[in-house]
Amino acid sequence: MPVDEKATLEIRDTSANPAPLGLLAFGMTTVLLNFANAGLYELSSMVLAMGIFYGGLAQVIAGTLEWKKNNTFGMTAFISYGMFWLSLVALVLMPGIFPKVAGPNATAMAVYLSLWGLFTLIMFIGTLKLSRALQVVFGTLVILFALLALAEITGNADIHLAAGYEGIFCGLSAMYTGLAQVLNELHGKSILPLGPVKPRQ
Repeated sequence: MPVDEKATLEIRDTSANPAPLGLLAFGMTTVLLNFANAGLYELSSMVLAMGIFYGGLAQVIAGTLEWKKNNTFGMTAFISYGMFWLSLVALVLMPGIFPKVAGPNATAMAVYLSLWGLFTLIMFIGTLKLSRALQVVFGTLVILFALLALAEITGNADIHLAAGYEGIFCGLSAMYTGLAQVLNELHGKSILPLGPVKPRQ
């Protein structure tokens, strides 16, 4: 007998969660850069290499994988911040590679950092529907961009130093969030709490 019902095919996404990769790439690179901002060592090829390969390329890869998972927030965040790191390294290196291309002055850098701060502020609003851990990451990143922009426009070394220590905390919070997701998934329970937001009644 002919069957009238239409067959349906359900496709399940069983690929791995790319968010820990993106968070760790962002977090570790941010910590290393802000150790330099805090005066623990000078900016060197170590930080720039991390900015290209881990902070930059790894985040872009993570964002592309988030696209496959239909996660608009994750895709936008990881690809954007991956490109931020690549553009930041380019700002440092391009004047040396292309002598006729001037590096940005303090005002230009303040505008650059402020625009990223504005973007991060809007993304922070998005985290209000996500975990407390992500709220800390994005909230402290907003403050970091604000401090760095203020340090550029004022030339105040103390503000730049404060930004370095605040950035270390921001980076560590991203590392914690990424590692917590890895460990919690492995153990099937909350080993490191992320503080999920409870839906409003």
